[in-house]
Amino acid sequence: MSQGVEFNRLMLEMRAMQAEAMARQKPAVSEPVPGAPSFSEMLGQAVNKVSETQQAASKLATAFEMGQSGVDLTDVMIASQKASVSFQAMTQVRNKLVQAYQDIMQMPV
Repeated sequence: MSQGVEFNRLMLEMRAMQAEAMARQKPAVSEPVPGAPSFSEMLGQAVNKVSETQQAASKLATAFEMGQSGVDLTDVMIASQKASVSFQAMTQVRNKLVQAYQDIMQMPV
């Protein structure tokens, strides 16, 4: 009989702990923090930054090709590589977003 009493006591403690945990849970949808950028704003800023990096690399390459003084080949190559890496990173982010969207769309309702 003592095992049944122990089991019942354990079940009551577990239910009390569960009720306490449920009471502490935060709501699933939280209010946005005032002043914090939204996801779309952050994504737009990242795309603009990649575009600026590519434009700067292009301008530097053009200046080197025109023979402007003060433009070094190493600076042109570094700027070009920065633009390439930032574009590849943005492409990977886009691929992950598309994959996440497809996964969500395939979920049963």
